[in-house]
This record gives sequence, C-alpha cells and structure tokens, in this order.
Amino acid sequence: MADSQRMILDPAIRDWVLIPVMVVMVLVGVLRHHITMLITGAPKTPQPKSIRESKALLRAMRLRTFGNMIPQHAFEVRKAYLADAFEKGDYLKNPQANKENTTPPNPMTDPEMMEGMMDGLKKQMMNMVPQMIIMGWINFFFQGFVVIKLPFPLTPRFKSMLQSGVDTRDMDVTWVSSLSWYFLNLFGLGSVFSLILGDNNAAGVDMTAMSAMPGMMPGMGQPGQPQDFKKLFMAEKENVMITPHAWDLDDIEERLLKKYGKKVATNKKETASTATTPNAKSIIAQKKLNKRR
Repeated sequence: MADSQRMILDPAIRDWVLIPVMVVMVLVGVLRHHITMLITGAPKTPQPKSIRESKALLRAMRLRTFGNMIPQHAFEVRKAYLADAFEKGDYLKNPQANKENTTPPNPMTDPEMMEGMMDGLKKQMMNMVPQMIIMGWINFFFQGFVVIKLPFPLTPRFKSMLQSGVDTRDMDVTWVSSLSWYFLNLFGLGSVFSLILGDNNAAGVDMTAMSAMPGMMPGMGQPGQPQDFKKLFMAEKENVMITPHAWDLDDIEERLLKKYGKKVATNKKETASTATTPNAKSIIAQKKLNKRR
C-alpha cells in the first residue's frame, strides 16, 4: 500500500537535530551520574539495629509463606518465639521510644533522617535541572520540527505522545516531532546508560524521586515521619498467630508411589497386618519343628 503522505525530510534535520539531541542527552546523563555521585557520596552502611528490625519482619513473613515446609512442632515453636519477641519489642531499634510515658523524638533532630532528606533533594535537583535546560534548548531552537518517521504503524492514540508541539490533525501518527523525540530518549536510554555506566546508575530518570514531593525521601508517606515498627510488629504478630499449618511432607510416601504408578494401600492397618503375618507363620512353623524333634 502506497504512503498517502509523501513527506521527505531534509538530511540536515537528521544531522543537526535528530542525532545531536540524542548525543547531548547521553552526554548529559553521564555527566549527571558523575555529579550525583560527587554530591551524594557513597551510601552509608545502615546500623545493625535498623537491619535487625526489617529482618525480623522478613523472618515472620517467610515463616507464614514457607511454614508448610517444616514439621508442626517446629512451626509452633517458631511462631510462639516470634509472637513473644514482637510483643516484648526485642527487635526494636529503640524499645523505650514506644512506651506510653515517653515523648516521641523529634525526627528533624535525627542526623540520619536529615541527611537522607538532603540526599533526596539533591537527586531531585539533578533530575529536574538538566531536563528543564534541555527542554528549553529544544523548544527554542527546534520547535515544530519533524525529525523522524517510525517504521511501524500506530493507532491514533499515540498522536499526542509522538507529535508534541506540532499542531496538525491530518499528519500520520508515525511522524515524530523534536519534543517527542526528546521524551522518547529521556525514557528509552536506560539500557544505554546501563551499558556505559553499569547497573544502579544515576544517569536515567528516577521516577520515585520525581514523584516525591520536595522535602520527602522516596518511599516515605509523609515528611519527617519514620515508620512505626512497633505497629508493624504487632500486625505481623497477629498474622503469624492466625496462620494455619499443613505439612507438605505428610503422606509423602503415598504421593510418591502414586506419581510413579505404584499401588498404594488404602488402609494403613492392612499394610501393618500384611507385614506382620509372614513373621507369625514362620514362628508357628518353627514351634512345630521343635516339637517333632
């Protein structure tokens, strides 16, 4: 089928718009990675008590998930131990902080939390500032440019995403504007950055940092409010206590025999009696031989 829109792009657009935008975004991503590493520094090793809190929750979750792999008595012992430890607060980082008569500490006075909030702000700035500069550069010099045509058909729903800044209703959806080419590179160069800088690099777009509000660390519900592990432990205690147990190795012999097509005795008493009858007959025969002698 012939193309209804015979549009021919100037090769200069490829040489001076398409390739330069992609190269600049790659170079800016590499520069952003190195600057982020300089201003944030190496991540600090968490305290053992903080690791202990999260590992205790993980241990309880694993017991609920894989508890059927251990016998009943082992499951009950572990369940009772974790429930008692959660009730007493043995795994809490600061057990005195959750008592009734103690006032909660001010999170803004915690240096670790303040440092984490500052690191989050730095990462947000390193995400937003380069994007604003590159987007302004493209809008100023290449506004309204059509830079490339995709080699596969698309539905009209992609028109608003691929033709940003180009107000044409009849243009085929496969044509891509300069501003949309910027967004495609912004979200599509992650594999290139992983190849150049390795995994866990800071060159790509951090969506969690972008979605967070200023002054908030990624993953925090509200600024300045740490997680209450006392409530988490009590909730996990209830989950552990109501978890039933069904040992997966129960009747494993019968299941194994059925798997390989062997006959399985339906009544265990029958198997026990059949196993003991030959011994009884041999004993009676031995007594008769002794009498004859």
